[in-house]
Amino acid sequence: QVHLVESGGGLVQAGGSLRLSCGVSGHTFSRYVMGWFRQAPGKEREFVAAISWNGGFTVYRDSVKGRFVISRDNAENTGALQMNTLKPEDTAVYYCAARGGSWLPSQQEAGYNYWGQGTQVTVSS
Repeated sequence: QVHLVESGGGLVQAGGSLRLSCGVSGHTFSRYVMGWFRQAPGKEREFVAAISWNGGFTVYRDSVKGRFVISRDNAENTGALQMNTLKPEDTAVYYCAARGGSWLPSQQEAGYNYWGQGTQVTVSS
């Protein structure tokens, strides 16, 4: 069983930055793809970014490319999502997720086995 805990959410003005962290315990983190998803009020949860086992391959949704950076530190069992130039439309609950059994990042929720509880990000205009 993999346990994920997000932190770092909060309230920020448009144009500002936040760094989300995901602490991982319970299994060898280096064998799991890590992903970030988000869910805005009244909307379905959507893919944000994902990173392969060794961090060598990343994928982002189009609307965050050039603004968000996903990273991981396997030695520390942590992952992160650096969010820059935030926009009001980035407001959502952000979730980190872990995917076992494949090195390839997935953009589909169903591809992830474990989820954190989420952290709120609010961007004011």
